Amino acid sequence: MRLGLGSPLNRATRSSKATPGKRKMIGQKDTQMRNVRFLLFTVAVLTLVVLTIPPNSVAQVGISITIGPPALPVYEQPPCPAEGYLWTPGYWAYDYDDADYYWVPGTWVLAPQVGFLWTPGWWGWGGGAFLFHEGYWGPHVGFYGGVAYGFGYFGNGYEGGRWDGDHFSYNRTVNNVNVTNIHNTYNTTVVNNTTVNRVSYNGGEGGITARPSPEEERYADEKHIAPVAAQTEHVQAARSDRQLRASVNQGKPPIAATPKPGALNDRAAVPAKEAGAPYHPPANRGGAEQHGNPQAAHPENNVPRPAAPNDAKDLQAHPRPAAPNTGNAKQDQKYQQQQEKLAAEQEKEHQKLAAQQEKEHQQMTKQNANEAARQQMEQRHQQQTQQMEQKHSQQQQQLQEKQQPRSNPKERPAEPKK
Repeated sequence: MRLGLGSPLNRATRSSKATPGKRKMIGQKDTQMRNVRFLLFTVAVLTLVVLTIPPNSVAQVGISITIGPPALPVYEQPPCPAEGYLWTPGYWAYDYDDADYYWVPGTWVLAPQVGFLWTPGWWGWGGGAFLFHEGYWGPHVGFYGGVAYGFGYFGNGYEGGRWDGDHFSYNRTVNNVNVTNIHNTYNTTVVNNTTVNRVSYNGGEGGITARPSPEEERYADEKHIAPVAAQTEHVQAARSDRQLRASVNQGKPPIAATPKPGALNDRAAVPAKEAGAPYHPPANRGGAEQHGNPQAAHPENNVPRPAAPNDAKDLQAHPRPAAPNTGNAKQDQKYQQQQEKLAAEQEKEHQKLAAQQEKEHQQMTKQNANEAARQQMEQRHQQQTQQMEQKHSQQQQQLQEKQQPRSNPKERPAEPKK
């Protein structure tokens, strides 16, 4: 709130019948009262600002992960516990509070719906930082960064099994399946033409260079189901286990895979045989750079800073790109239509994500969820919002590059006459 010159707090009270001496005293009292009121108003506003900042936002403001996760460890797959369970590969997650990667063991998960398959999450470089793209359930396996997680996930698609009606059949060549208990099996040798490596992220220095195919881009728009409750609880259990921190296990987690979600202490849980590559955590642990949390480095500076938006609804509107001006009116009109179409699609995606996140907030309130669950949701929302922003920025950049007039290499400027 900005106080105008005509505001009651800035208008001196005058008396037409007062003597000059009295008017001076009244003016001094009015000035003192204005100062007191302004001070009280300022304190009230600052108090309101502090109270409206979420408790977990201070620790998560502007954190950028600039160092990629460790390589994927080498491990064996535990036996499938029963029919209907699908393999979800292990991956490195990131704890923003501890600034460290931690291993989420691979595990068998009961499919939430007949016909649905699991698309693994993956780390990707973009906008000067690594972002995690969360996995999901859907009718097809979408893009997962080209990361070769193994056990049927060799960089694109899934070779570990298929749905035959309402039964899932397992490919025994890539899955550990006991045929005594599970009878829906087949044997198909998988020919992997990609270079086998254990790199766990896409893009950036040393990262995988795979890009989504047109089919995978279509799959991304299909109906999806977020990780089920058993999976989110599995992640929380992994986060709570100090042995699974990359800074502790040096990329070789003692629990690499489990027979079911959350079964970290199960007898069938398997350790990693070896790290996928030597890993030495940096001095700042997981490689996070903080841009906007001065309290962590300078506790004496306790002035609150505005939190980076966690939810899509808090994002500011993007400025529209300048109108095309190629000199060709018809071409400019075409480019303008392309820009408007992209802006409309991005706004639709923005509103969809904002509605989804608001629904999750309401569910958390209705369920009276604990603080840990709320923080996990806020972290997930922040990642989703950052990923959408990164995607939209890349789309705008690609469109602008596409609309740039291309120079003809055969055309050369005429040489000056001698």
